[in-house]
Amino acid sequence: MKNIFILVLIINSFLFAADAKQETKIDKEIQKQMEREKKYAKEQIFYQAKDYDLKSFEVNVDAIKSGPVLDIDYSDSDDVLDMD
Repeated sequence: MKNIFILVLIINSFLFAADAKQETKIDKEIQKQMEREKKYAKEQIFYQAKDYDLKSFEVNVDAIKSGPVLDIDYSDSDDVLDMD
């Protein structure tokens, strides 16, 4: 009777330890998934661009038309490689 009690006690301790490991493994997976969802939420906020004010970066077309026309000389032969 004493041996059976010890055997039952040992089996229960193994089952309890295995259950505790399973719970910690599940908790770790839940934490990983929560981190992934936080990262995804940040990326979605970035891609939706609702909070960005891009009006200050717009180009004024009238200012471009009124600017001087630049005459660029592309005949500079110093930049050309000799292929001989």
